[in-house]
Amino acid sequence: MTSRSPPHLSNRISCIICAYNEAPRIAAVLAVASVHPLLHEIIVVDDGSTDGTADVVKRFTSVKLISYPTNRGKSHAMATGVAAAQNPLLMLLDADLKGLAAEHITALAAPVMSGETDVSVSLRQNSLLLFRAIGLDFVSGERVIRKDLLSGALKEIHRLPRFGIEVFMNREIIARQLPIAVTHWPQVTQSRKTEKLGFWKGIRAEWRMIADLLQVAYPMVLISQTYHLLALRVHHAGAAPFSVRIRKPHDNSI
Repeated sequence: MTSRSPPHLSNRISCIICAYNEAPRIAAVLAVASVHPLLHEIIVVDDGSTDGTADVVKRFTSVKLISYPTNRGKSHAMATGVAAAQNPLLMLLDADLKGLAAEHITALAAPVMSGETDVSVSLRQNSLLLFRAIGLDFVSGERVIRKDLLSGALKEIHRLPRFGIEVFMNREIIARQLPIAVTHWPQVTQSRKTEKLGFWKGIRAEWRMIADLLQVAYPMVLISQTYHLLALRVHHAGAAPFSVRIRKPHDNSI
C-alpha cells in the first residue's frame, strides 16, 4: 500500500470534468463545483462538442477550458485533464449530473483529504440496482484520487478505448491495494444516454460503451475487479451502507 501524506501537505484538489455535447447539463455541475472552497482548480475538457458546450463553460470565468475539435473519447479527455492539473488530488466529475450540491462534493472529498482513504467513489441514486445492492459502482465517474495514480500512465491512458478509463483506474487501485471510501449520493442522478439521444440512439451508445469496457477487461476480470474493490472498501463517515461484506483476499491478482 502506498503511504498517505499528512492532510495539511496534500489536500489541494483539481477537479476534472470531461464533456461531450453537454451544453444543456454542464452549467448545473459547474454552478456547484466552480464556487466550492475545497476545489482549487476546475478543468473542463471539451471533447470535440458540437452543441455549444464550450460557450456554456466560458460563462464560468474561474474554470479552465481545454477544447479540441475532434471527439476522441473520455479516456483521451481524462488524460488531457490530468496532464493539465496542478494539484496532488483529483476530483473527477461527470458533466451530466443532476441534483449535485456542495455537500456531495464535500462528502466525496473528505475521506481522502483527511488521509482516511486513498480513493473515494460515489454511489448515485440511479446507479444500477446491482451496484446499489452491493454498495459499490465500479464504473462510477465521480471519484477522488491522487494524481500520481494516473500521471505516470498518461501514454497508456491515451491508448485506451474511448470509455476504458474507469476500468483502468480500478486495476491500478487494486494493484496498489488502496483503501476505498464509497460515498452515498442518494439525491444525485446521472442523465442516461437515452435521455440525451433518444431511445434507440441512446441504447446504441450504451452498447458501444459496454464494448469499450470489454476491450479493456473480459467479463470475468470485471467480476474479479468488483470483488477486489469491495475487499478494499472501508467504513467512513457518510459511507454508503455495506450490503455485501467481502473478506480481503490474500491473492491480490486480477
